[in-house]
Amino acid sequence: MDFVPPNMVTMPPVFKQSMARSMTYKHWPAIATLVILAACGRTAEQTPETTPDHATEAARIAHDSIIIDTHIDLPYRLTEKPEAEDGGDFDHVRAVAGGLNAPFMSIYTEAKLEAEGQSYAAAEALIDLVEGLAAESPDKFAVAVSPADVRQQFEQGIVSLPMGMENGSPVEGDLANLQHFHERGIRYITLTHSLSNHIADSSYDKNKQWHGLSEFGAEVVREMNRLGIMVDVTHVSDEAYWQVMDISATPVIASHSSARHFTPGWERNMSDEMIEALAANGGVIMINFGSAFITHEAQVYSTARWAASDAFKLEHSELSAEEIREQFTAIWEAEHGPMPYASLDDVLDHFDHVIALVGVDHVGIGSDYDGVGDSLPTGLKDVSSYPNLVAGLLARGYSEADIRKILGENLLRVWSAVEDYAATTSTST
Repeated sequence: MDFVPPNMVTMPPVFKQSMARSMTYKHWPAIATLVILAACGRTAEQTPETTPDHATEAARIAHDSIIIDTHIDLPYRLTEKPEAEDGGDFDHVRAVAGGLNAPFMSIYTEAKLEAEGQSYAAAEALIDLVEGLAAESPDKFAVAVSPADVRQQFEQGIVSLPMGMENGSPVEGDLANLQHFHERGIRYITLTHSLSNHIADSSYDKNKQWHGLSEFGAEVVREMNRLGIMVDVTHVSDEAYWQVMDISATPVIASHSSARHFTPGWERNMSDEMIEALAANGGVIMINFGSAFITHEAQVYSTARWAASDAFKLEHSELSAEEIREQFTAIWEAEHGPMPYASLDDVLDHFDHVIALVGVDHVGIGSDYDGVGDSLPTGLKDVSSYPNLVAGLLARGYSEADIRKILGENLLRVWSAVEDYAATTSTST
C-alpha cells in the first residue's frame, strides 16, 4: 500500500457481484488474447515489436503458468467506504482472465495505528476478511500457506490467497506475536511502512530513530527466519536494508519495489547495489507497477501532489474525505494536469534493468494493485493485464522458461528456501 485511501467501512457491492459471476478457466485464454490484441493496436501501451502472435502465445503462457503477485491491497480496499462504480483493480473474474493464481493479500495496517495500540487488532480483522472470502467462495478461492498449497490449488483451478503483512507494527513488541501470525497464515512481513516503527526506520520518514533496525527489529528478523516467514525489505530505509542483509540467514524479498535507477534519489525504490546484494542473498525484487515507481516524471509529479494534498487536508479539515479528494483533485489537475502515466514499455525497462544486473532468477511481480490509486501504467490497469506483460517480455526476446520464472517460480523458490531453513532450525532445537 503506497496510496492511503479514506476510512474503513464495508465490502463494495461491485465486488460481491463479480464474485457471483461464474466462468471457467477454459474460456479465458481466448478472451485474454482478444484483450491483448486490442492493446496491441495502441502502440503507447505495447512494444513496437509486439504482434498478434505474441498475444496468442502470451495468453497461453499466462494461463499455463503460475502467476504470483506478491502485493495486492484488496483486504484494505474491501474495508473502505465503497464508491458506487468502483470495483478496484482485483476481482475473481479479472484474476482468472489475467491468469493470476496466487495474489498475496496485503494485511496492511496504517502507521498511525501503532501509537493508538490498534495495529494487532487491525491485522486480525483483515486476516479474518481474507479467510472469509475463501470460506464464502471455496470454488473460487483458498487460503495458501505454502508453495505446495499454491501448486495444488493451481491444478484445481482455484485462486490461492497467501497473505503478507505490510507493516510489522502488529507484532507490538512481542516475538510471540510472530508465532501467532505465522499460525494465522502470514508468510511475509514488510518490516515498516510510511513511518518508522518499533522495528525499523522507514524510507518515507525523515525521523530515522534507529539508524536502521531497532535491537528488537534485529530479533524480529532472526525469529522470522526461524519460523519460516519471508523478510520483506520494501519500505525500509537504506540503513535498515543493509542491516537486514547482514542478519538474515534466508533469502529476502522486496515485495513491491522497483529500480531506483529510473527514479534517482528516491529511497523508496532499490539502488543497483541493493539489488545486487539481494540477488547474492538469493532473494527477489518484485516490480511495483505504480507509475511513480516506474518513471522519474511520475515520481516527481506524485511526490509534489502528495505534499500538496497533505497541506490541503490540514487547511480544510472541516470537509469530508470525499470532499477533500474531489476539491483537491480539481484544483491540482487544473494547474498541473493529470498523472503522467508510465507505459508498459517503461515497466518492462525495470525488468530488463534488474535482469541485466543480476539475472532472470531475481525478479518478479509485486504490482501494488489496489494500493497505488489511479497511477497504474497504460496496458497494466488491473489484474486482467498480466498477459500484456507476458507479450511485452516475449517481444523483448525472453524465453518461455525465463518468463515462467518471472511470473512465479522465482518467488516460489525463495518461499521454499525460507520454509526449508525453518524446518532445519526446528529439527535442531
